[in-house]
Amino acid sequence: MEIVSVNVGLPQSIVYQGKELVTGIYKTPVSTSLFVSKEQLEGDGQADLEVHGGPDKALCVYPVEHYAFWEQVLGQTLEAGTFGENLTVRGLVETEVCIGDTYAIGEVIVQITQPRQPCFKLAKRLDLGNAALQMQETGYTGYYFRVLQEGSFSKDSKLKLISKDEAGITVAYANQVKYHDKTNAEAILRVAQTQALSASWKKSFLKRLVELQA
Repeated sequence: MEIVSVNVGLPQSIVYQGKELVTGIYKTPVSTSLFVSKEQLEGDGQADLEVHGGPDKALCVYPVEHYAFWEQVLGQTLEAGTFGENLTVRGLVETEVCIGDTYAIGEVIVQITQPRQPCFKLAKRLDLGNAALQMQETGYTGYYFRVLQEGSFSKDSKLKLISKDEAGITVAYANQVKYHDKTNAEAILRVAQTQALSASWKKSFLKRLVELQA
């Protein structure tokens, strides 16, 4: 497992479907060492803090293994950071990593909290109208890290596993329950009870359970 690229970018204003849109999805690879706090990476920013950034989503992560799929769909070569991720990684795909898995990146310690939930801004970034839907259907969503120990890292920092979460809820499984097994109460409860799960996803799953029991 390794870091392929570290990517940052501040929110910018663009025009989408005839309307002004402020988004932080445009990220650029950097080679310098950056500090990461409990909230976000140095030099980075999010436009909509309701759904991006914050303690449970301090770092957005995307596996480089999925780039080949999207390059075939789009018919072009893509630069690291295209999906708005802060970290482009290798060897950490959604089917293998779990909510709660903890890693060291240099002096920084991070933990997986939830899958990345694609939004409409991705469609603009890729110029692909159904990009968010395709990301859900393929399971190639990426995921988020919370920062347990602040510090600095660069793309050359070593990435190593500290511990696997005992619950064994993979990011892929969480995606499956979120988007496909929407009425599987047992599966929903299993994901919701994962201790490291982000507050927003836990709230969403518990709400769905209540609706199913109504």
